[in-house]
Amino acid sequence: MSQKEKYQLEFVIKTSTKVLYNMLSTPSGLSEWFADDVNLRDDTFTFIWDGAEEEARKLSAKSGESIKFQWIEDEEEGLKTYFELKIVVDDITKDVALIVTDFAEEDELEEAQLLWENQVAELMHVLGC
Repeated sequence: MSQKEKYQLEFVIKTSTKVLYNMLSTPSGLSEWFADDVNLRDDTFTFIWDGAEEEARKLSAKSGESIKFQWIEDEEEGLKTYFELKIVVDDITKDVALIVTDFAEEDELEEAQLLWENQVAELMHVLGC
């Protein structure tokens, strides 16, 4: 297995931090833009796409600021990877940005970034921004 490399993407989202955090951290919010359905048991989120399930453990969360997950499959393989959704507000303009941090294998990096761009575009569509 090849090493996964870390990357970050930034998106300006015209909404409140409270609304955005709800969309990033709750099963109902995530199921509106990230997956077809999302279930939560303890700190494990089950994401469902086209009938296929992927599980991720919530590693940390700061209300209104960020949430960090690790795919169970990566955890079982001993990888120190995660994906984090972080909300940053510009002090001067008050613009709200979503910073996505994730990991992908080098040959899948472009595809992984495109997937996030599409997912966040869906998030912005759901939010009406």
